[in-house]
Amino acid sequence: MGLTDNRMDFFPLYLTVKVSLIATVITVCAGGALSWTLARKTFPGKDIVDALVVQPLVMPPTVLGYYLLVLLGRGSGFGRFLSDTLGIEIVFTWKGAVVAAVISSLPLFVKPARAAFEGVGGDLENAARLLGKTEWEVLRTITLPLAWRGILAGAVMAFARATGEFGATLMVAGNIPGRTQTLPIAIYDAVQSGDTASANALVLIITVFSFGVIYATGRLMKGRM
Repeated sequence: MGLTDNRMDFFPLYLTVKVSLIATVITVCAGGALSWTLARKTFPGKDIVDALVVQPLVMPPTVLGYYLLVLLGRGSGFGRFLSDTLGIEIVFTWKGAVVAAVISSLPLFVKPARAAFEGVGGDLENAARLLGKTEWEVLRTITLPLAWRGILAGAVMAFARATGEFGATLMVAGNIPGRTQTLPIAIYDAVQSGDTASANALVLIITVFSFGVIYATGRLMKGRM
């Protein structure tokens, strides 16, 4: 294998890290707001929203990917709007992998984050309001400092899920070497082509990488780093 090929071998790792980081940031931002809303607010259809959030956990990844493919492809009005009006191409690009990772990892973030928000005593928040604190100040000084461990746990699980996402990513982003091929897809490709050495190397990389992130985060949450 030449030098150029060796460099290309690192692209799935680079893309996986890139997609996972971007997806985790989006998941934490959108999922954080959603988690707080589900924990603190009562509104019509709340149970439906809760069920929809959990749906990616029980839905086959290929089915989830198919739904995303239909929604984001040019065959749908939304897909044409993204492409023609905003100039954003999602299907068969790395952005499609990000979307698949966000949708797949969202429930793994929302569940522990929501539980963390619900675990913060309302008395403390109400006392802060009585002292003249705004809702943002209550969130920033009371809620988030008390709920951060659950939020961090959710973020780590979301990142790990994004790192290992395969089925939905394959449907939406495809398997294009050097463009959309993440580590899980590269492993599948290597196995299908009978390249056991590459498959073993890639499996080792993703295993060590995932374990390192989870181990480091666990120590951080225990205050050992």
